[in-house]
Amino acid sequence: MAELVIPDLAGKVVLITGASTGIGAALAQAFAAQGAKVGVHYNSSADAAEQVAASIRDSGGEAVTIRADANQSSAMKQAVEDTVAAFGRLDGLINNAGGMVARVTYADMSDEHYDAVMDLNGRSVLAATAAAVPHLKQAGDGFVINTTSIAARNGASNGAGIYGSSKAFIANVTRGMAKELIAFGIRVNAVAPGVISTPFHERYSTDEQLKAALATIPQGRLGTVEDVVGTYLFLASKALSGYIIGQEIEVNGGQLMP
Repeated sequence: MAELVIPDLAGKVVLITGASTGIGAALAQAFAAQGAKVGVHYNSSADAAEQVAASIRDSGGEAVTIRADANQSSAMKQAVEDTVAAFGRLDGLINNAGGMVARVTYADMSDEHYDAVMDLNGRSVLAATAAAVPHLKQAGDGFVINTTSIAARNGASNGAGIYGSSKAFIANVTRGMAKELIAFGIRVNAVAPGVISTPFHERYSTDEQLKAALATIPQGRLGTVEDVVGTYLFLASKALSGYIIGQEIEVNGGQLMP
């Protein structure tokens, strides 16, 4: 990815949930490279999160690790407060934490699986954003960026349906939040990655499933985290996207063209 310079991100304080690996880790590095101060949220991957934060510090940036269980609303609210305590303010929230939990078909889905997926991908966004709003109001020109998924629009692959549905929920939450929060100068948008090569697919997708997905991508390759981060930087910058509100930007190599 070519080096970008986005002046209005320098000095901003940004909490990125799910930032220990994959897209979240790349986002933490990218925002720090713009001079932002970064809260690197994680749950179980303490070593990976600290490596991300240490890398940012070694490059002259500022970062703290923030542990919170995304399944617990109180923990996600505390993650916001811990970020504010570390840096004195909050300018942006990127709700990136999430996961499939397991591949379970609709026919086999239990109440427990439903709750686990919806808490992780849905409730966590509501809780973190609610806690962030007072701080974003105070900062002025705040932003929230939610991570949805191509699965929110295409029905998802076999066994990932409830995950896709949880991301569709967040896509609509994005629009509702955008309408409510723009009155306070807080811009809310979303990014919907396609099939990106990250630990997510190492955990949940087989080689055969990835080959089948690849065959549907006009660009002819799976995405990388570098393909995704620029969209988040764009949406975070008021100078670049100040009149973009409540939108979901698809980043998928042409796999889905809604």
